[in-house]
Formats: sequence, structure tokens, C-alpha cells
Amino acid sequence: MYPAERHAVILTAARDASGRISVAETSERLGVARETIRRDLAVLERQGAVRRQRGGATLVDRVPFELPIQTRRTTEADERRAIAAQVVADLPEEGVILLDSGSMTLEIAMLLPADSRLLVVTNSLPVAALLAGRPQLTVLALPGQVRAVTQATVGGWAQRRLDELHVDVAVLGANGVHLTAGVTTTLPEEAEIKRGMLRAARRRVLAVTASKVGTRSFCHAADLAEFDVLVTDDRVDAATAEELSAAGPAVRLVAAGMPPEPSIESL
Repeated sequence: MYPAERHAVILTAARDASGRISVAETSERLGVARETIRRDLAVLERQGAVRRQRGGATLVDRVPFELPIQTRRTTEADERRAIAAQVVADLPEEGVILLDSGSMTLEIAMLLPADSRLLVVTNSLPVAALLAGRPQLTVLALPGQVRAVTQATVGGWAQRRLDELHVDVAVLGANGVHLTAGVTTTLPEEAEIKRGMLRAARRRVLAVTASKVGTRSFCHAADLAEFDVLVTDDRVDAATAEELSAAGPAVRLVAAGMPPEPSIESL
């Protein structure tokens, strides 16, 4: 098991255990030395995901800075895939879409049909590289400074290009979704790009796993009311879904392993 895979398993196990990580139990579960788990926890602590304590660690309630995209892709994989499938089912057959950076939008890009005739604009280098080989698609990558962690372009060059665009749908991810704090992300540069994408789009979709709901990250990017649709998984309880919907967006809860529902625009 690669380190990134262990980190994902450790974080998932911690969430299932009310936020507590035991070095001894995790070592036995994964079949690796305790010192290996201690090193993993040290890495996760530097990334802001846990706080080490004697014998283990606890999850940090709010993660101020994001995990590397490779680590995030191995976490909540089934839920992320179900959300991505629903977003793809709701996209138009033709038109222009904006894809934000992040593991969720990369999953969405992976599920786009091979014969899709969309024009895709993105600030995600992994998304652009993935879609560049599909002959039916037109792919435009936003220019700008490339962030190492998210592999996304940010800054003035990207923002100026966004200001010139008018697109059909923008699909955004987030590090946190909160009723009062709104949609949050890790850095001002990331927040600015998200705001630019929202301004450019006729229809705005927020796609996040349930673990992001109720959490707040460092920078406010948008209010919930600025989104038309929020797609998340069914670990969000009905009461919370109603509160989120009352804040503005239509809320779609999807179940891992289930096919996507009919497009929300046809309802």
C-alpha cells in the first residue's frame, strides 16, 4: 500500500471512530509497523488534517489547507463517483462548461462520455491533460500560476480570461460548505477563481461529498444562494438537506452504487 493510500485509509478510519486514531490499532489493521503509522500521522499533521497526541492523533475539525489531490482521490471514492455521475447526467449534450480544480471535478471529467461535444474550460491541469486526448471535446486551459498541491492555475492571468467568458454551466468543488459561512476554500487565490467562474456561468453547480457539509475552510468563496444546484451524497441527513435547500440551491442527494437520476432541468 502506497503512503497516499494509507493516509486515505487512516483518515476514513478516524472519521468512523469519532475522530480518534490509535497508532496500535491502525498498525494492526494495516499490517505495518507502528513507526510507519507515526510517520504517516506526522505527514497528516503537517497537512493540517490531524493533531498528534500520545498513542495516536485526532482529526482536526476544520482542515485549513487541502490534502494533495492524489490523497483526496482515494478518500470517499464511491461517494465521489456517484456525485460525479449525477453531475455528468445533468450536463447539456452541447455547450460550454467550466470545471473547477480538485478531485471531484477530475472524477467528473473521467466520466464525461467519449462522444461528448462539449467545450470544456478548466483551471485544472489534470483535467485538461485527461480530456485533451478526446477528439470530440474542445478543451481550453486557463493560464496562470500553477499551485503544486491542487495542480490548478490561479492568479491574475486566469482571472482576466474568466472575465471574458460566458458559459452555460460552471461546476465547482469546495473545501467546506456551511449554512452561515457559505462555500469556503483554502486560499484567497482559489476563492477568487471560484468567484470568477460563478460570474461567468448561467447555471452554477456545487459538487461536494457529505464530509464537506457543515465544515468551514479558510477563505469564503461564495454564498450558498449563488448556486443553482448542490449535489452531494446521502450521508447528509434530511434536516440538513432542507436547511441547505432553504439557503438557495436545489439539493440532490445521491447514493453510492446507484445510477444517476433524471436531469434536474427536466423536472
